[in-house]
Amino acid sequence: MWLLTATAPNLDPMEFQGLSGRLLDDLGPAIAAGELPEGTVVRIEELEVRYRVSRTVVRDAVRVLESMRMVASRRRVGVTVRAKSEWDVFNPAVIAWRLAGADRAAQLRSLGSLRAAVEPAAAALAATHASPEQCRALVVLATDMTMAGRDGDLEAFLRHDANFHATVLQSSANEMFAHLSATVEAVLRGRTEHRLMPHRPREYAVQLHREVAEAVCAHDGERAERAMRAVVTGAQQELEDVL
Repeated sequence: MWLLTATAPNLDPMEFQGLSGRLLDDLGPAIAAGELPEGTVVRIEELEVRYRVSRTVVRDAVRVLESMRMVASRRRVGVTVRAKSEWDVFNPAVIAWRLAGADRAAQLRSLGSLRAAVEPAAAALAATHASPEQCRALVVLATDMTMAGRDGDLEAFLRHDANFHATVLQSSANEMFAHLSATVEAVLRGRTEHRLMPHRPREYAVQLHREVAEAVCAHDGERAERAMRAVVTGAQQELEDVL
């Protein structure tokens, strides 16, 4: 039975190891899954006893959750779970925790809508702003995706795919779009880790990535936007078929 009794710098939970990391690995998913619903309050002392860790370890974990706006802490009250509407829903860890729980389908649909709104526009801008180095990187990554897809190496495919989309977002020269690189990577990683990807990536999807790269390098914004829109809508349709 859970009792739970938070603003701090933006901290990356992936940097936390050891006891604080293990505490986060339990508390974060529990909050994201609704096992600790909005308004639940837990005291620091209760967490110390439950997990047999020091107050410093508990406070480190709570600071990370505070930075994600998942909890708030007040003296003599404890740590309170905040409403989902207040969470930093773009945080990669929050995305991963939600994808691991019962909220997966809604999370994937929401993120799919975000990608459909942002990535085609980013591709169109990239066709204008991408540097020669970024253009070369896109071509190489599209080729690497092709090879990894044919080999059925989903981990390598994921790595190249995430780098491809990050490069497009960064090439847009729009800092808001570029900031979503980690969010998109979390979506792509979640699809792979939760076995929502086909055993071998679809050839048409890989071809569309090559077309995005070619259009960006050719400074053809309309074509780049159209190809990227086909990429994200095709990925969303594949997810809907699985869900």
